[in-house]
Amino acid sequence: MNNKNALLIIDMQQEDSFVLENFDSVVSNTATLLKSARRQRVPVIYTRHINQADGSDMPHGEPRAVDGGPSSYRAKTRQVEIIERLAPQPDEIVLDKGRYSAFHRTDLDARLKAQAVDTVIVCGVLTDVCVLSSVFDAFALGYRVRLVSDACTTTTLAGHYSALLIMANWVYSLELLTSAQCLHALEYRDYLSLVPEHPDLFAHQPHEFESTIARLNTHLARTQE
Repeated sequence: MNNKNALLIIDMQQEDSFVLENFDSVVSNTATLLKSARRQRVPVIYTRHINQADGSDMPHGEPRAVDGGPSSYRAKTRQVEIIERLAPQPDEIVLDKGRYSAFHRTDLDARLKAQAVDTVIVCGVLTDVCVLSSVFDAFALGYRVRLVSDACTTTTLAGHYSALLIMANWVYSLELLTSAQCLHALEYRDYLSLVPEHPDLFAHQPHEFESTIARLNTHLARTQE
């Protein structure tokens, strides 16, 4: 990688109110990326989604528990902590956020600029919510984005692939790659990735959804060769 990179790990927390697809594999892939980033002295930044316990900072319509507080990601509970396998080291940044995007009402942009970072390597959850929002904001702020396809997940495979396809269609600074290829890149070895060649590269109609996912996976499979 010739760019100044940072590894952004989004919301890999203890929160267990969502059943996530292939989560164990995503954790393993993220752990491997994290180990390599640390070895290569790539800055590591974590985010935690946290809702104030009394619900005072929640947006309109956000699900609430019977006591009026948040139904998930409640402040001062174990659920908001980073999962143990990916625990931050003392010198690594952990940013708390109350909205989907890692950039919304945080100093992430300022921290990245202070380290002259121009490329964010993104992994985490949920692909179709916080990852998606963060990637679009990173693009809007002028960053290159390397999205690690198998180090992200959400509640359904359909949601995961829908988000990947949306980002591949419209985030012009996007580079989509697998964790194996990202490791090669972090280690300054030759690597392969999917860089969309034009807008709406994966445009499809509803009846074509499965075949479009297969087409995306074919592109990504080529990066494994």
